[in-house]
Amino acid sequence: MPLVRIDLIEGRSDAEIGALLDASHAALVSAFGIPERDRYQVVHEHRRNNVIFQDSGLAIPRTDQVVLVSITTRARSEASKLELFAELCQRLGVCCGIEPSDVIVSIVSNSDADWSFGYGRAQFKTGELTNFQPCDEGRHSDGKRRQENMPPDYPNELQSG
Repeated sequence: MPLVRIDLIEGRSDAEIGALLDASHAALVSAFGIPERDRYQVVHEHRRNNVIFQDSGLAIPRTDQVVLVSITTRARSEASKLELFAELCQRLGVCCGIEPSDVIVSIVSNSDADWSFGYGRAQFKTGELTNFQPCDEGRHSDGKRRQENMPPDYPNELQSG
């Protein structure tokens, strides 16, 4: 049940923000194998002078299109996290025109007891979500990546994973 917070510099249209939310969710569905309706996203827009995105020596160029994607989620494997980083950059590039150098991602892991989806209960712990089976790798049993949530104009070479 990832919670996604996206920090960006103000000035994007509603359609641009919608595309960014859709692309980031599709990347999570593909890389983490989460259900399509498992969608918790918040966008925080900031004035340009209220954010600083400088790296610590990597010399990565940033523009005003920079996005900081912070994800809080149940524990995931290193492989699925690495897949998400690449998938997110690819989708944001194709769907939103955001350069990979402008995509910053941070993942924070938590446990089942850290989630309440309403009514003051921890549904993972109470058993209310017993039918939920996370697929950590976003892959089918044959090892191929999930394709059903990719946009129709997504380049084929990115789909073949």
